[in-house]
Amino acid sequence: MSLLIENLHATLEDGTPILKGVNLEIPAGEVHAIMGPNGSGKSTLSKVIAGHEGYVVTGGSVTLDGVDLLEMEVDQRSREGVFLAFQYPSEVPGVSNANFIRAALQARLPKGQDIDAVAYYKNLYAKMDLLEMDRKFTARSVNEGFSGGEKKRNEILQLMMLEPKYSILDETDSGLDIDALKIVAKGVNAMRSPDRGFLLITHYQRLLDYIAPDYVHVMHAGQIVRSGGPELALELEQNGYDFLKELTPA
Repeated sequence: MSLLIENLHATLEDGTPILKGVNLEIPAGEVHAIMGPNGSGKSTLSKVIAGHEGYVVTGGSVTLDGVDLLEMEVDQRSREGVFLAFQYPSEVPGVSNANFIRAALQARLPKGQDIDAVAYYKNLYAKMDLLEMDRKFTARSVNEGFSGGEKKRNEILQLMMLEPKYSILDETDSGLDIDALKIVAKGVNAMRSPDRGFLLITHYQRLLDYIAPDYVHVMHAGQIVRSGGPELALELEQNGYDFLKELTPA
């Protein structure tokens, strides 16, 4: 089982090319990290996988356990097991966290089957306790008035409740202080499983100090240009991206 990306090309709606032949495989049970300078296509890759309408796929394929994701609508991709944690989580005024997550879970059940409310709240509270979230957050509107750290923890709460097959975390560490980063990492690590794959998109080594990846990839100009083990992230932290100049035409 794997999330397989082959020769993926994508543009903005105006035709500007962003992804220029991305190749990447994330087997179930593995954590892969993508690093790279601003504008390299990292966040675009995550959004294309999830089905963001602002991008046009012009070539290549994305399959999840052999199923073609690109032929699916956004909600279908989610039901197949794709989860995207956004760099800037959206606010949903008027919808409580508890009802939002419950509706998402209900949508995944067979027709005519309902969620057991007692079991749902028991599970929800256990996950919130692990993430050190006050239970008052269940009644608050999704991300409305939340701090940056609270929004990121709320994204991980959704991840933990939905239990997707493949999770894409787009700069989840952005804007987090060290305590919030540790809590978010604890939630992600609690979800690691032989049946679940992760793609972490980050600028910094510090996230990988707490969520140890199996593989690290460097993205540049819309392509994966280098791959290695966790030591590659340490090398990038020390030396930066100077080596990319050799790959860029003068």
